[in-house]
Parts: sequence; C-alpha cells; structure tokens
Amino acid sequence: MVVAFFGTTILAVVAYRFLPVYVTPLMIIRLVEQMKEGKELRLHHHWVQYQEISEYLPMAVIASEDQRFMEHHGFDFKAIEYAAKRNKTQKNKRRLGGSTISQQTAKNVFLWPDRTWVRKGLEAYFTVLIEMMWTKERIMEVYLNSIEMGDGIYGADAVAEWHFSTTAKELAKGQCALIAASLPNPRKYDSAHPSRYMLRRKAKIIREMNYLSNISSQQKSGN
Repeated sequence: MVVAFFGTTILAVVAYRFLPVYVTPLMIIRLVEQMKEGKELRLHHHWVQYQEISEYLPMAVIASEDQRFMEHHGFDFKAIEYAAKRNKTQKNKRRLGGSTISQQTAKNVFLWPDRTWVRKGLEAYFTVLIEMMWTKERIMEVYLNSIEMGDGIYGADAVAEWHFSTTAKELAKGQCALIAASLPNPRKYDSAHPSRYMLRRKAKIIREMNYLSNISSQQKSGN
C-alpha cells in the first residue's frame, strides 16, 4: 500500500507537469453541494496556457497571496510565523493562513478543502513534489487555471468571460487586481460586483504590484 501510494502520487505529479488539469476535487465537491441544495449545476472552466493569460494576473496574485513566491521552495516560513502570531494576538480579526501559491495549488489539484492534520500533511507532501518536479511558471499556470474564482467559476479564462466579458489574455490590470482581491473567499467577494472592501483591496494590490514591478526592474538592471 505504501509503495502504491508513493508510486501513484508521484506519477500523478509527473503527469500534471505536462497535461492540462481539466477537473479538480473541489469542482466535484461543489457540484455535489449544488445538487444537495437543489441548485442549478454551475461549472465554468476553460484551460488556457500561461502565455494566454494577462501578464498582470500572476503579478496580482503574487502581490496579494504570496510575495516571496519566486524565492521560496514551497513554504514561506516568515509568513507562517507572522500569521500564527497575528491570529493569536488579534483573535477578533479574519484569520490569516500563511499558505503559499504552491501549497494552494497542491491542495486544489490533488486534495480536498479541509482543516484536518491529515489533509495538511498531504498538502505539504504534494507541495514538496510539485516544487521538485514543476517549474515556478508551471505552478503558476496550474494555479491560475484551477482555483475557484467565483460561484461555479474556476480559472482565469472562465472568470474573464463571466465577470468581465473578455478573455484571460485581455484582462486589464485593475480587473486582475479585483480577481486577486476576491481569492480569500471568491464565493463571498464577487470581482464582477466589488464591495467597498474589495475596492480598497484592489487599490492596495495595485500598489503592491507597482512596488514589486519596480523591484524586479531594478534587479534586472543591476541597480
């Protein structure tokens, strides 16, 4: 059983290094929830290559979700430590998770949404595997294609169509910032109809995007 587990999971990670991810466990779970609640089934998802996604969307999610994405190897221990301290001292505020884009990708593609230690342990395992076997660009490509971005909406191209009547490639900077602002809870925060809170988040994310872009430019120029 142990050999079968490691063999099948490693093969799955290797396969998804090259193959599109057309369905995830969360998509199936949401469909089951919709059926149980008697709702119309909604699953909008179109796989697109990394080059077919607006250059602003990776910048926006990095600025919002994981600013050290290009530097860490799957786990941002500084962010985890900060989240733990903040959650302990400020219990009345929204809890921070500290999960990286790599961890979220591992969870979305291979696992289910849960807070048990077993799920978290498997998430760490798959995070190590994808960081070893995939490039950062591939991790970002899978992340942007598979994460939930609205009610029954998954991935950049589907949210571009249903919320902004455009394609993933044509998403503007502000639209990408709104999508990133919705990611903590995309079924509560609607990027098509942003609340005041989301508009404030959008402005902050754009500032962070500009800052990160300036830092990147300085590093490339050698200054």
